[in-house]
Amino acid sequence: MAPCRRCLGSPILSAVGISGNVPHGVQHGLSTRIKTIVDHAVAEYTARNLPMLQTELDQQAARNRARSYRPSEDLAPEFEGLPLDPDPLPGAPFLFTIAGLADDELVELPPLPPLSDEAKAALRQEVGLADEYANMVGREICSLLLRHRLNVQAVISQYVEPQIEALLADLTEALDSPFDPEAP
Repeated sequence: MAPCRRCLGSPILSAVGISGNVPHGVQHGLSTRIKTIVDHAVAEYTARNLPMLQTELDQQAARNRARSYRPSEDLAPEFEGLPLDPDPLPGAPFLFTIAGLADDELVELPPLPPLSDEAKAALRQEVGLADEYANMVGREICSLLLRHRLNVQAVISQYVEPQIEALLADLTEALDSPFDPEAP
């Protein structure tokens, strides 16, 4: 399985002190929930301060609603950003893929209206402002998470690590040991 782009090197996970030893499900759940907070803050900022970008986003949202098949939308936060399809096995092609079906829907949509060069420049500037705001909100969240680092690590030790140990114990019991003289 490919590394998750959202979690690998995430400043959010670094700030809270979650290392690679913590299961990906825990990492991904936290990072996507924090990303949702940043996304909502940027959406509010965009709606208030960036009218051209908001218009573009509204047009794209209308196009998305026109598509009947949107497998990556309205997922629980812990599933956002994960691949839609598993990695293919060599020599075993897929008959179809979820991502392929979603791409087929994109072909049928009409293109967005063209923009003038001035409008493109203004839109780029607004996108830059939205990115700057997202980075500012992200840094603020990271600074807030630093204060909770020890609490998060304690909760992981209390709840996550015992679950991992129990799973490993179950796995050890389920496996046949070729060198165990007491095994049947």
